Amino acid sequence: MANFDLNEIKRRMEGAISAFKQDIASLRTGRASANVLDPVVVEAYGSRMPLNQVANITVPEPRMLMVSVWDKSMVKAVEQAIRESHLGLNPIVEGQNMRIPLPELNEERRKSLVKVAHEYAEKAKVAARHVRRDGMDSLKKAEKDGSMSQDDSRASSDKVQKLTDETISDIDRLLQDKEKEIMQV
Repeated sequence: MANFDLNEIKRRMEGAISAFKQDIASLRTGRASANVLDPVVVEAYGSRMPLNQVANITVPEPRMLMVSVWDKSMVKAVEQAIRESHLGLNPIVEGQNMRIPLPELNEERRKSLVKVAHEYAEKAKVAARHVRRDGMDSLKKAEKDGSMSQDDSRASSDKVQKLTDETISDIDRLLQDKEKEIMQV
């Protein structure tokens, strides 16, 4: 079995689920949390970096976040990244600091958070499908170069498909739970 490793495929599928869990954890439903800004990526020094690598994030009040940008030249980029993050946040710039009031969770805000959660879920499903495609490609290659029989290839491809289906149903279940959490009034 040349370069086909079911455990590696399983590990990568679990990686897609864990990335999704991280994404939806950032969708806060109640009080402020620094994790709300986890998905924010800033254009900094010629590359894209997570916000927490260019600024300090604190929670001074239950409905307020404070972002202290380390480098004065990055303030504009950080503000822009937060505004364009689809989190519905509007930072108030005060020198190198930004106050970010968290909007009340009205019906409209809840629906927009659910929409963001669905986008995260779709991204995770796409990642799982990419892993499946890679696995199927390596199976075809192994079968073609003779390092795996057609029967073994077929059996392994069924396992890869089963793993993909389980991963996608896990993502759907997590999304459903998060949706309920967000929509609870």
